[in-house]
Amino acid sequence: MAELIYLDYNCFQRGFDDSRQHRIRLEAEACEKIFEDAENGEVELAWSFMHEDENRVCPFVDRAQEVVRLAAICRVRIGPEEPIRISAARIQAVAGLSAKDALHVAAAEHAKAAWFVTCDDEIVSKAGRLPVALLVINPVDYVQKRW
Repeated sequence: MAELIYLDYNCFQRGFDDSRQHRIRLEAEACEKIFEDAENGEVELAWSFMHEDENRVCPFVDRAQEVVRLAAICRVRIGPEEPIRISAARIQAVAGLSAKDALHVAAAEHAKAAWFVTCDDEIVSKAGRLPVALLVINPVDYVQKRW
C-alpha cells in the first residue's frame, strides 16, 4: 500500500500563484510532482470536508475547477466526524493553529496520513508542538526526501 499524504488546500492552489517568485515556483513544481506520483499509484492522497469547504468559497472559478479535477486523484475521502472536531480543538489549544488549519491537521491524523504537506510556514514551524502522529513538511522538502 502506498503511503498516504494529506495535502493542505494551499498545495492544490499553488500552481496559480506568482511563479516569478522562486519559492512559489519550486513549491508549485513539488506539488505537481506529488499529484503525478498519486496518479501513478506511488502515493495516495486524502481529500477532506475541509478541502470541499475551502474550494466552495474560492472566488476564482478557474482555480476551483482545477482543484475539483485534482480532487479526483485523491483516493481517501474524509467526512466531518466528531473525533476530528475534538482533535482539532486539542491541536488548536496546544499548538496555536487557526481553527481551519487545526481541522485540516486533525482530518489528516484521523485518516492516518503519514504526511501533512503544506506551503504554510506557520504550520511547519509549529509542527513540533502538534500532538499528532504525522510528519508536517513543505512540498519541496517532501519531494527532496522522497527522491
